[in-house]
Amino acid sequence: MSEDDAKTAVCLLSGGLDSATTLAIARREGFRCVALSFDYGQRHRFELDAARRVAASLGACEHRVVRLDLSASGGFGHSALTDAIDVPKDRDEAEGIPVTYVPARNTIFLSVALACAEVVGAFDIFLGVNAIDYSGYPDCRPAFVEAFERLANLATAAAVEGRGTYRIHAPLIRMTKAEIIRAGLDLGVDYALTHSCYDPSPDGLACGRCDSCRLRLAGFAAAGATDPVAYGNSRD
Repeated sequence: MSEDDAKTAVCLLSGGLDSATTLAIARREGFRCVALSFDYGQRHRFELDAARRVAASLGACEHRVVRLDLSASGGFGHSALTDAIDVPKDRDEAEGIPVTYVPARNTIFLSVALACAEVVGAFDIFLGVNAIDYSGYPDCRPAFVEAFERLANLATAAAVEGRGTYRIHAPLIRMTKAEIIRAGLDLGVDYALTHSCYDPSPDGLACGRCDSCRLRLAGFAAAGATDPVAYGNSRD
């Protein structure tokens, strides 16, 4: 199938390890991918540069960056990823939902992705949520993905008029981080292009101690691979 004949999908792309792997999977499945990233007031804005690199590397046909201010200045906030709240370090995973949770973030992002999909004529949306090796966010669980898919097919003219049925693809949702990394390496994902850290240094070095870094490092170790991104010295 040529690129021109391929079905179009919208793929949420943060610039991190999971979303990069998800984009690679969508491309392997033959989709022509519109990569969609969000500038939402996140403090770790290095991920947007990473998303641009990943989109180009994996052959996205288009990369869109949508601005949505979810920080306190935009009237939302209450997350360590958007506001002046310390990012937890060396956290016990059993401690519950962390302050890095951004209220309703995936619901908001998927809603924008759904609107984008309807405009570009796509009925497939990919996102890299995971419910095995993750920080405990409620909007990364299978029940959420299934519920949003039902909503998508009730809330759009394209679905109601019978032009197609929306599918929300979450190919990583039941994979361990090691399995995700192995899958990505098999698909040729260059993880050196990605950025996962919630609290990078001013020059973009990963902290190695936030939830995201710890999950990433443990995943590479379990996969028997070396993480190619740079880590700075541990900080208090």
